[in-house]
Amino acid sequence: MFVTKSKNGFSVKAYRGDAKTLLAFNLPENEIKHLAGFTICCTPQGQPSYYLFNALQFSDPGQHFQDTKEPVFSSVNAPFQKFQWLHAPGQFHQGDQVFYGPYDYTVTPRYFKNGKMQPIDNGQAVSVIVDVSPFSKNGIDVGFTRGFVQSQAFVHHFGSNALISPKGVKNAFFNTTDAAGISGGKSFSFRDEYVWSGFTAREKIFGIIDGVIKDQGLSLDIFAYDLFEPDFSAGVLQLAKEGRVRIILDNATLHHNNTGELAEDQFEAQFKKVAHTGASIKRGKFNRFAHDKVLVVKKGKNALSVLTGSTNFSVTGMYVNSNHVVVFNDQKIAQTYSDVFDESWKDNVSGAFAKSPFANKTFSFSNPGLPKLEVNFSPHPAPFATAELQKMADRLLAEKKSVLFAVMDVADGSGPLLPALQKLHASGTVFSFGISDSPKNDLTLYKPGTKKGILVSGKISGTLPPPFDKEKSIGLGHQVHHKFIVCDFNGADAVVYCGSSNLAEGGEEQNGDNLVAIYDTDIATVFAIEAIGLVDHFNFRNTFGTNNHPVNNKSVDSGGKVGKAGNKNSINPPRGQSNNATRANATPVAVAIKKVRVVHSKSVAQPKEEKTTKTNKLASKKQGPDIKIIDGLNTPAKPARTTTAPKAMTLTADSSWTNSYYSEMDTHCQERSLLA
Repeated sequence: MFVTKSKNGFSVKAYRGDAKTLLAFNLPENEIKHLAGFTICCTPQGQPSYYLFNALQFSDPGQHFQDTKEPVFSSVNAPFQKFQWLHAPGQFHQGDQVFYGPYDYTVTPRYFKNGKMQPIDNGQAVSVIVDVSPFSKNGIDVGFTRGFVQSQAFVHHFGSNALISPKGVKNAFFNTTDAAGISGGKSFSFRDEYVWSGFTAREKIFGIIDGVIKDQGLSLDIFAYDLFEPDFSAGVLQLAKEGRVRIILDNATLHHNNTGELAEDQFEAQFKKVAHTGASIKRGKFNRFAHDKVLVVKKGKNALSVLTGSTNFSVTGMYVNSNHVVVFNDQKIAQTYSDVFDESWKDNVSGAFAKSPFANKTFSFSNPGLPKLEVNFSPHPAPFATAELQKMADRLLAEKKSVLFAVMDVADGSGPLLPALQKLHASGTVFSFGISDSPKNDLTLYKPGTKKGILVSGKISGTLPPPFDKEKSIGLGHQVHHKFIVCDFNGADAVVYCGSSNLAEGGEEQNGDNLVAIYDTDIATVFAIEAIGLVDHFNFRNTFGTNNHPVNNKSVDSGGKVGKAGNKNSINPPRGQSNNATRANATPVAVAIKKVRVVHSKSVAQPKEEKTTKTNKLASKKQGPDIKIIDGLNTPAKPARTTTAPKAMTLTADSSWTNSYYSEMDTHCQERSLLA
């Protein structure tokens, strides 16, 4: 879904995401001479207006028009030098109680004259109104984890000594209301971190858990792989006491041994201790992993709704990893998942499931009001697994416009998706980009003058150049845990493939998983926006982490440049304060520099083990603004490297940042055309 308006050739298009908006801008080529960037003013319905904040400023703000009522990082003083922007409302202007509803975005192109940015000309502004809220359409809800532990937003939101879980805790039974750290002189709890980091995925998961607990007529069937989230575990144990839950829990070696020390084994012991008649737990791993992450809500024998996706019910799955959930509020779809649960239970969560009628069939749904849907349940017989993956590969190769993806592992595994993605990447004829935790040696960054796709990694290290603060690494754990691919996201033939499947033959033949295809433009767009945000965010970090930045003072073709740290008018980004922080003290956490594109070259594979560490020490300060750090940078494919400290990054003081957006042989030109 999008809304678009134009004036005198300048157009603005607003795409609706999940509690966020992707704004795309376009101008005739004869109007980009001396373009300084774009100022964005936001007005939530019935709320005060405010300018979105940038994380960059001009090297000498005093040489350009400055609204003295606004900080130098306000986009009225530091315009965004790129042709798209992703806005996710946050704490800065609204506190933790984000307004959901209609937002009016007023975007104004800004121009230089004699090398100086001129005052804003409201006569050139274009306004669009779009709904900003958790995504829901025709009984289908979509949610995402925030997935930005490695970000300025997280670093500025929580104290530098923050923990993601208590030190030394190896089970899921700690109190999430306990203090996790101090930021801005105020204590915050683990639950405070979890609510922020879990974002709309957490809301969907606990909406189901809490809803079943409150309604004595309901019960819950659960497929779980990781199980290490205290409040989730407490809710399930409450249902066990009341005899209203069954759970299939993975017992592969990373979740089960004879010591009783693993979190899942401790949960099983507690479950059996409190379970009342009607509550049961069964451990198993099919042929390798019981890898589903599913909640089925039932009333008696009838299923009412089902939640699925890539999000494990664990601290890392919900609060560190980038993940998604999909809720189908449709009885027919929910009943199919319920029947699969019963079959898995009957088969003792073993490889025998592959011989059942559920494993050798694609379940298609076209209920009134719903988009076309297809669901597969594994483990499959080998021929069926190969055929289904080949069908996806054929769809990728037939795509004429765009392919976007976020997939945990693309470096290993077998199956037809690998050659399909390699061919797509090499062609340069389709706008394609994505992100993976495991690109190995195939990671490539944006290269000016080429339309080939780019692959970035969710793993980062080191320090970013000023004005950005150092961000904590998540270590050996996963950042990108998604498993989704989007084709033709804003076209009539759009489809998104999602769910828990790792999209490789090994997993499809051995794991308990579900793979969902949703043929709907609006839902595909929501997933595409998630991919764009992740690619932008991590491309910047892949490029400019420690020793990865261009040689000092080397200008980059990006709408941002590496240069002198500044002068008396050049300040570091203001730090986030308490909830009642003034605008001048809020933290800008968005980067006004271009992003990088990605496309794969390796097969989307099944990992050997995807268990992540249970504890992570995470640094942060209090988040301030409404803007997620989501933007990457237009940089040379292989920037020169230096071991000296990076110079400060600033906005460019001319319109050279627009060059790549209007070069027909450039990925960014493809991007501008596609989004506009």
